[in-house]
Amino acid sequence: MKRSKAWKAARENLDTLKEYGVKEALQFIKDNAKAKFDETVDIAVRLGVDPKKSDQVVRGSVVLPGGLGKTVKVLVFAQGAKADEAKTAGADFVGANDLVEKITGGWTDFDSVIATPDMMGVVGKLGKILGPRGLMPNPKVGTVTNDLANAIKETRAGKVEFRTEKSGIIHAPVGKVSFDVDKLYANVKALVDALLKLKPSAAKGVYLKGISASSTMGQGVKINVAELR
Repeated sequence: MKRSKAWKAARENLDTLKEYGVKEALQFIKDNAKAKFDETVDIAVRLGVDPKKSDQVVRGSVVLPGGLGKTVKVLVFAQGAKADEAKTAGADFVGANDLVEKITGGWTDFDSVIATPDMMGVVGKLGKILGPRGLMPNPKVGTVTNDLANAIKETRAGKVEFRTEKSGIIHAPVGKVSFDVDKLYANVKALVDALLKLKPSAAKGVYLKGISASSTMGQGVKINVAELR
C-alpha cells in the first residue's frame, strides 16, 4: 500500500511501543492530522470478552458531552400522533411504509434511525439493509422508544452506539481533530465509563485489554489503559 509523506512523517514521530497518556495521545493525533478535511477521531477498545457468547456481547450507547462535530440526519418510523411528535422534535424524515419503499429502492441519505415499538414489524423488512450499516433500531440503545423527543435530542447531541465486533473490539467516533484536547478527552472518558458500566458478569479476567486512538487518515496511538480504568 502506498503511503503519503504526511503518514510516513507521523509514523517516524510515533513511538509504537509506548502507551501514551490520553491527552498526550490526542495531542499527537491533532498535531499529525494533515488531511484537507476535518478528520474524525476514532477510538478502538479491546475488551476481555468472548462475543461469540450471547451473555458477553457488549452493546449500548452514550451521549458524548462534547458532541461529534457533525450534523446528524435523523429518520423516524412512526405514524399518527407519534409522527407529529417526531416532526415537532426536529426529525429530518418521518414515515412508515413509504420510507420502507424508498430505502428498499436504494435511498440511504440518513445517519440514524429511530422507531416506535409498534413500527418494528415494518422496520424489520429492512434488516438486511440497515443491519450491516449499524442502523437497525434497538431498544438496548434507545432507538426503539415512544419517547421520540428525547431520542431525537440525544442523537443530535452526539449519541454514539457501540457493539463488540467478532474480535471483541469496539470502535466508536469521539469527535473531530478540530476539537480541543479537553473536549476530546471528555468524550473518550464518557465512552470508556459507559463500557465499564456494561461489563458482563460472565466476563472473567482483565476487561479493558487495550485502547488506541486514531484520526481518519492517521496513525493508531496506544493509550495507557490504567489512566481510564
